[in-house]
Amino acid sequence: MDEHISNLGVPEGANHGNLKSYVIGFLLSLVLTLMSYCSVVYDLLSGWVLIGAISFFAVVQAVVQLFLFLHLGAESKPRWHLMTFLFMVLVIGIIVFGSLWIMANLDYRTM
Repeated sequence: MDEHISNLGVPEGANHGNLKSYVIGFLLSLVLTLMSYCSVVYDLLSGWVLIGAISFFAVVQAVVQLFLFLHLGAESKPRWHLMTFLFMVLVIGIIVFGSLWIMANLDYRTM
């Protein structure tokens, strides 16, 4: 327990990243958001291809933010943080797909 805690409650040896990683993350997030926006507004894609492209851009942006802003994998005990993150993804997946399943079931029963 040699780890000193700063005034903000963060261990002093924690990896906080640097300005370069934040700027790269911001620019990548901005480009991915603009790609999604432009593909919808200018009708570059349509139908399921559009949905797939937007989903792909969203997943890539989430990965960029996890690694460049939240520094997932850069901490001293990445296994615990990864397990927490995976559990969060599981819970969100259950909520989203469960909600879609319920809404589809309700649509089927009311039609």
